[in-house]
This record gives sequence, C-alpha cells and structure tokens, in this order.
Amino acid sequence: MGAVKEATILCVQTQTGVIARGTIYAVSAAIFIGTLLVGGVGLAGSEMLHNAAHDLRHGLAFPCH
Repeated sequence: MGAVKEATILCVQTQTGVIARGTIYAVSAAIFIGTLLVGGVGLAGSEMLHNAAHDLRHGLAFPCH
C-alpha cells in the first residue's frame, strides 16, 4: 500500500521600496530635536523648567528616574 504525500508550497512575495531622502532627513531631524528638547529641558538650570519637563515625562509614562 502506498501512502500519498501532499506537498504544500509556500510562496512568499516580498516588496521592496525606496525610502525618500526627504523622509530620512525629516525623521532624523525629529529624533534629534526631540532628544535635544527632552535632554536640554530636563537638565535646565531653572527649577520651573525642570519640574515642568519632569511632570510631562510622568504624564507620557516616559521613564525619568
């Protein structure tokens, strides 16, 4: 008696694309400015600015300490 074996062929279609240079620049600028704002205000000498940034980080569930 012969056993019938079924083969399943899995085809994966991938699609590649090119990310526009302007998009890369915009994302890089947003990350840089965001890091600068969070770090700069968080380390600010003014206690009022520091406390405002601290409260904002807590409100956004961003780890700060």
